[in-house]
Amino acid sequence: MKIKALSRSAEAYQPAGSSVPKAPRNLDPAIHPFERAREYTRALNAVKLERMHAQPFIGQLGKGHVDGVYSLAKDPNSLERFASGSGDGVVKVWDLTSREEIWHGTAHENVVKSMTWSRDQKLLTCAADRTIKLFDPYNTQSDSTPLNSWLGTNAFTSLSHHRSKNAFAAASGVISIYDLDNYSAAPEILKWPSAVDTITSVQFNQTETSVLASCATDRSVILYDLRTGTPVAKTILKFATNALAFNPMETFNMATASEDHNTYIWDIRKFDRALQILKDHVAAVMDVEFSPTGEELVTASYDRTVRLWSRSKGHSRDVYHTKRMQRVFCARWTPDNKYLLSGSDDGNIRLWRSNASSREGVKSAKQRQALEYSNTLLNRYSHMPEIRRIGRHRHVPKVVKKANEIKGEELKAIKRREENERKHSKRKFEARRSERDKVVLAREK
Repeated sequence: MKIKALSRSAEAYQPAGSSVPKAPRNLDPAIHPFERAREYTRALNAVKLERMHAQPFIGQLGKGHVDGVYSLAKDPNSLERFASGSGDGVVKVWDLTSREEIWHGTAHENVVKSMTWSRDQKLLTCAADRTIKLFDPYNTQSDSTPLNSWLGTNAFTSLSHHRSKNAFAAASGVISIYDLDNYSAAPEILKWPSAVDTITSVQFNQTETSVLASCATDRSVILYDLRTGTPVAKTILKFATNALAFNPMETFNMATASEDHNTYIWDIRKFDRALQILKDHVAAVMDVEFSPTGEELVTASYDRTVRLWSRSKGHSRDVYHTKRMQRVFCARWTPDNKYLLSGSDDGNIRLWRSNASSREGVKSAKQRQALEYSNTLLNRYSHMPEIRRIGRHRHVPKVVKKANEIKGEELKAIKRREENERKHSKRKFEARRSERDKVVLAREK
């Protein structure tokens, strides 16, 4: 068999007037000599564009409230329905798609301290006027009378509904478990035998539904077991706790919002030290909630800011504020993990993006591919100093910045004094305690 092979001489590929043969080119970008430099430049542009397009604030809901907003509650059976309670006793139910109120009513005589939705989409509210009221916003007119009300001996401070049972817990001087299937039944009472202080917050664990946690003004955090109807363990912290939140994905993880400007994450199986300390606020943390994915948290603070945190990092990944926003008393994630709601002293309920630079809406395949590529580059080069600096930079109000500087100096002074005392006393022979251990003062069982 005869085979003819095509062949061309090297001269055919030489440039005119040159005897240098042309080298073959491999167009694969992965083996380009400047590929790392190209990717770094693209990552730098991506992080700059991300900060340029960061617009977390979307808008406020309706005309807000006349008085400050002190409680928010999301309907677990709906993506777009939220309720808010204000300082003048007015409760409003909002629709997030239209950002307008769909129901309102004067529920109490003074501050609505807490609210929660029942499993059949009815709204429970409580206040310092010693009453808990049950409303049906979806099937009744505005300003309608409550379906039922319960009168307590002390002012109520917090409500939490059970995940599966038709029952809810109310906190005052004690924790009362009410049965919604039997309005007239006497509540089940839970309390620590020696406790006398007001319980400020109560939360059911939404995964391990027989566990209940509460915090009180005596700086204690108490865990209860509903199967036995008794308290299990009491932990006394350095400062009082304002709010509690369980991780929806990990049964044993809990976050506490503290008066000492920090948020603490705990493992409730061994409550002897904090798993993580989240420290960036410069005033008391008033509220905390885990995201539906359990990976992030949102905190509302008295320093007029809302901060977003990764569960595993000690500093916030973002801080939200506006010129007119006053002290923030409550913050909530939407069930789809894409938005946040905050209620503040100025009477407004604000809607924020959970990712400041993201934009919802239909995207073309090209847009999605470009975003994925940018995010991959940012993750790959996030350790580089310039990219880390640009990505972390945030403008904060002048008051917060100044307060942060003063707080930093004070903390350094405290540490300096402790070191001097340690150097000139017998304490220098003792083992050092970490900050996560120092938070816990005592434990009782």
